[in-house]
Amino acid sequence: MKIKSYTKLMMAFIGIFSWFIANGQKLPDSLDQYLAIAAKNNPAVLQKFYEYQAAMQKAPQVGSLPDPELTLGVLVKPMELVNGKQVADIRLMQMFPWFGTLRAAKDEMSLMANAKFESFRDAKLQVYFDVKRNWYELQKVKENIQISERNVEILKVIERLTLVKFKAMPSGGNSSSSGGSGLADLYRIQIDIGDLENNIVLLKTQQISIEARFNAFLNRPSEMKVYLPETILAESPDISITTLTDSMFMHNPMLEMLLYEQKSLEARKKMVTLMGYPMIGLGVNYSVNSKNSMSGSPMNGKDMIMPMATITLPIYRGKYNAMKFEAELLRSASEQDYQSTSNTLNTEYYEAIQLFTDGQRRITLYDSQSDLTKKTLDIMLKNFTTGGTSLTDILRIRQQLLDYEFKQTEALTDYNTAIAWLQRLIASSSIQEK
Repeated sequence: MKIKSYTKLMMAFIGIFSWFIANGQKLPDSLDQYLAIAAKNNPAVLQKFYEYQAAMQKAPQVGSLPDPELTLGVLVKPMELVNGKQVADIRLMQMFPWFGTLRAAKDEMSLMANAKFESFRDAKLQVYFDVKRNWYELQKVKENIQISERNVEILKVIERLTLVKFKAMPSGGNSSSSGGSGLADLYRIQIDIGDLENNIVLLKTQQISIEARFNAFLNRPSEMKVYLPETILAESPDISITTLTDSMFMHNPMLEMLLYEQKSLEARKKMVTLMGYPMIGLGVNYSVNSKNSMSGSPMNGKDMIMPMATITLPIYRGKYNAMKFEAELLRSASEQDYQSTSNTLNTEYYEAIQLFTDGQRRITLYDSQSDLTKKTLDIMLKNFTTGGTSLTDILRIRQQLLDYEFKQTEALTDYNTAIAWLQRLIASSSIQEK
């Protein structure tokens, strides 16, 4: 008995564990999965990534010494010397920039590479936002199609009720006018059904267009199917509205990029200043000599080695002054760009907050309005067959319900888009940064 009890307990534990594993995994076509695909495959992101990788190769280039110079001279007719005949002359020279020049040049390129990385990060965050925005737009279109299809079914129910009521009309008296009114009611319903069916076709065409744009962000064929959840759900914001502005100015990649750019220009100015100092060259000269038959010197025919030193004289100061002034002007331009970008981000922040709060308010409003309108429509449909409600009132309430449901879907889309927008501004994403 104990063994059976332990077996049942173990089976129950395995079942619970399997349920947690299954539900903890992400769907193969979830939004996070699409975001991961876009981050790896989007051409704009890959372009910025390769530009960053290329910029990383700049630092080793500028941080190295100039290539040494090797000069080889061969005398066609050996030169007669006291201690032999000079046959050839070999010279090796290495130039050394002023102390700290290479370090400053390397710092400039390293900082520019950091700026390129921030540009790459910004491109990736922009793609995240574009994917999310189109994802929510697709959800809205899908939901509107479902709403329209439900309303077609409602109209068909009203049509059947109207037909039953029309057939139940008495044959005498005002049968002609009553019959005409009944037919007119049927025509009005059929007109509304036609309008809705046309709207469904338009929405499905729009869905194909948005899917093509969505797939373009993922760099995959336009006709690939995009899987969506059954209903639109309001996203839970994982951000604190009160600290958004601080996070925005601390982590936004565009601002980080401009700060790195300014630091690189400071390093360039330092490098240009050091370039205005002399360069020192150290080398050696090796003379190849052959013996002179007329000379009795003990040095006859011996090769000669001569250490050498050279120094540049940067006396033309105009170009160095212009290069420093250029770096200063570029830094001033970058500072203004930083301020302009900050102002733009601040404006976008208030627009996103407005969309967020407005979406919240409209979601609550249209949820309540839709619920009340549905109840009203149900009551009116029950009273319709007994003559307690006119068809005009039913169609008006039905149209009102349709409008509220469309507005509710739009409010949910705006709310979710606002959250994605705010995440974009503070450089936050729903998947881990690579």
